[in-house]
Amino acid sequence: MTDLRSAPVPPPRPDDHIRGPEDGPVLIMYADFACPRCALAHERLRDQPVRLVFRHLALKAKHARAVPLACAAEAAAAQGAFWPMYDALFGDPGHLDDPHLWARCERLGLDVERFEADRRSPAVAERVSRDVRDALRAGATATPTLFHEGVLHAGPPDAELIARLGLPATMVRFGFREEANAPADRRAGRKGNTYEQ
Repeated sequence: MTDLRSAPVPPPRPDDHIRGPEDGPVLIMYADFACPRCALAHERLRDQPVRLVFRHLALKAKHARAVPLACAAEAAAAQGAFWPMYDALFGDPGHLDDPHLWARCERLGLDVERFEADRRSPAVAERVSRDVRDALRAGATATPTLFHEGVLHAGPPDAELIARLGLPATMVRFGFREEANAPADRRAGRKGNTYEQ
């Protein structure tokens, strides 16, 4: 693959969305809430002990709802609810239109009028654009793109990236630990839906 970087990936910043153990391996994820492969990355990383830094790689040319959803997540962040909105968007990727966003806001206890004003604000648009610029300068061309210690990994986490992160190697082919009591459809990789590669 050709190296398209014109700048290194910026390290975590004070205004980044970060969660996970402070001593966990840092993983910067550029993603898009309308992207099925990003939803898969979310699923694979959800229970892993990583320090996840989320940034937007919202390109309208790839997914028509990418930019509006990125702005919606930032509007939720303005009310202290970025991660609940993140989980809600990736947890139900089939319902991403505005009426579903408003319903999510109500369930999360957000002020819907403020949410609407914030998601259409220049400040939110600039935040999303900044993340996209940084992603492209760092060489990201696909969603999701993950960076660990400056090394780019295109696509959802796989066994190689999980090993580089120093996480347990007890993974099934979809990248999360096998659970003996998990439903059969989860152990089988959820055939027939957007989580299958």
